[in-house]
Amino acid sequence: MENDEFIEMKRKGKEFMASFQGRPFLYGIGIFLLILLLLKAVVTIPAGYVGVKDFFGRVYDETLPAGFHIINPLLKIHNMDIRTQEVSEETNVPSKEGLTVSLDVTLLSSLDPAKAADVYKTIGSNYRNVVVIPQLRSIVRGVTSGYEAKSLYTSGREVIANEMLDQLKPLLETRGIRVEKVLLRSATLPAILATAIEKKLEAEQQAEQMKFVLQREEQEAERKRVEARGIADFQRTVASGLTPAYLTWKGIETTSQLAKSENSKVVVIGSGKDGLPLILGGN
Repeated sequence: MENDEFIEMKRKGKEFMASFQGRPFLYGIGIFLLILLLLKAVVTIPAGYVGVKDFFGRVYDETLPAGFHIINPLLKIHNMDIRTQEVSEETNVPSKEGLTVSLDVTLLSSLDPAKAADVYKTIGSNYRNVVVIPQLRSIVRGVTSGYEAKSLYTSGREVIANEMLDQLKPLLETRGIRVEKVLLRSATLPAILATAIEKKLEAEQQAEQMKFVLQREEQEAERKRVEARGIADFQRTVASGLTPAYLTWKGIETTSQLAKSENSKVVVIGSGKDGLPLILGGN
């Protein structure tokens, strides 16, 4: 349609110029107007944008992608940014206990290219200030009021950020704005509360450390009990094998080995019928 309009414009331009033959002054004006129209018919959409076509208040649903285009010179083109944009808010929000917490939150969002024309018609190019920021502020305050202040100071921040994301998505995406991520960058609690939370966390860490020490001591005590039982079992086994007959036999065996030795010695048999030999002297 745009090319047909351009061809029709050229045809009318030629007819207009033909009507000024023999009139140099009017001919020059005609050339100037033609050049002006040609310049208006050429438009370039930057990368990361789409062009919304506006014909005297009538906005076309079809948008122009990034690049070079030849259009109806009477069209007005509005460039709409479709890149990811960062919206940061530092605001005071209430907690579940009624405390006021200073929260720094960031929303990453982008304009849906397929809905850019609709956004321009229903909201305008300033959609961030009209829709995104007010919705972000409302959701942040609503979500944080359901959590205790310490949750914003601990690992619960990720849960809160995900809940904000889940609530923002349907609200903004129906308006043509894609929600990508919600980030809780920092939370500043009242000084007294921050100190109390830090002390509580420190006490919890100490309790966990003590629990670990006790478990380690219990394991060491169990190891020693097992070791003691093993020694006792060994001693009972050895004691049960040291019978009088066994000891007598070992004494005779030792005496026999001593008798075969080349070293001079004196072997004295101990008292009693089972007395073991005593060795006295030697080289």
